[in-house]
Amino acid sequence: MSRLLSASLFLVLCLGYVAATGSSSSGNHLPVGLAGPGVNLNERFFDQVRALIKRRLQEKELAGKPQQEQQEQQELPIPLADDALALQNQRSYDNVPIPAASVPTPVLVENWPTEQHSFGQVTAVAVDPQGNPVVFHRAERYWDVNTFNESNIYYLIEYGPIKEKTIYVLDAKTGAIKSGWGSNMFYMPHGMTIDGHGNYWITDVAMHQAFKFKPFSTKPLLTIGKRFRPGSSVKHLCKPTSIAVATTGEFFIADGYCNSRILKFNAAGKLLRTIPQPPEFLSLQVPHAITLLEHLDLLCIADRENMRVVCPKAGLISSHGEGEPAATIQEPDLGRVFGVASYGDIVFAVNGPTSMLPVRGFTIDPRSEAIIGHWGEFKNPHSMAVSVNGSALYVTEIGTNHQTNRVWKYVLA
Repeated sequence: MSRLLSASLFLVLCLGYVAATGSSSSGNHLPVGLAGPGVNLNERFFDQVRALIKRRLQEKELAGKPQQEQQEQQELPIPLADDALALQNQRSYDNVPIPAASVPTPVLVENWPTEQHSFGQVTAVAVDPQGNPVVFHRAERYWDVNTFNESNIYYLIEYGPIKEKTIYVLDAKTGAIKSGWGSNMFYMPHGMTIDGHGNYWITDVAMHQAFKFKPFSTKPLLTIGKRFRPGSSVKHLCKPTSIAVATTGEFFIADGYCNSRILKFNAAGKLLRTIPQPPEFLSLQVPHAITLLEHLDLLCIADRENMRVVCPKAGLISSHGEGEPAATIQEPDLGRVFGVASYGDIVFAVNGPTSMLPVRGFTIDPRSEAIIGHWGEFKNPHSMAVSVNGSALYVTEIGTNHQTNRVWKYVLA
């Protein structure tokens, strides 16, 4: 009889396990592999079995004790199978919010920079390995309805590249200009990031190209796209917006205003993957900025016109899970997302003008697919970057004059 009871309980436990895992997987938007180190479905199953056996042994032991001792023992909590599963879930990354105490809150640095600058539209900011913020601006150029034709061809090629320096290295403490370069090189600056080796990765929406430069160099180490020739083939770009570079050397280009896709390349510039690609179901509308969370193997995208942040599998550690449903952060107050920057396992983001929504910064936990904080107040932010040591966050704004074209500094307290 006892053997029959044990077998029945074991069968019920197995069926309950299958039902639980089957029902939860459909609602999980995170790629496979984010359940945390050393935690998988088989381990959870056997933890439940061990918990049930322990409970039955405790009940058997209790039955042989005096009545008073039994009553005292019954008042103690007995671990159930569900308790074991809950403990396993606490170790899992799936849908577990990051504790608020561990999340830094950006605090504005007043009177930074200490001197005013006469920048054009500051479309991008990055931080070099020395901790210096670097800005990418358009000088006298503006992007308006007369900049491109219906085929995305740049109208103003005859005016030549911007004659002024378009890249300025600033002092982290004062915001003063330390050096500059990039004159007579770019036509309509947009995105910029700096990798761990100090290489500059730049996008120009007028040239429909993405570049890799050594600092202060006029000749690119690598060029993706055809000069002034927009297109949707694997050899063309069309108004690329942003680049993210992994420590492995692989890099991602957000391509951008026309193609609404992400291209993944190896370090030599060979195309590895297009996001989205069949059977992946991920519709992007102007991926305006991208950032990598390498520890989670995620690429987080500011999906601007869809008013959300989506984080598909980056495939840096393994290709397993590529094409799985992306983690999605989309809440009513998020609006059109212009910039994203990673800090450990969280993402900072800024929205832009969207109907009546406040324009501000957001702290996002992609693991729980939730906004966990709000900060700042802006008018027209365009990009953002976190310093190498994680102590500072920079946000740029674009406008119509040097007072509205600027960069803000926040400390991460």
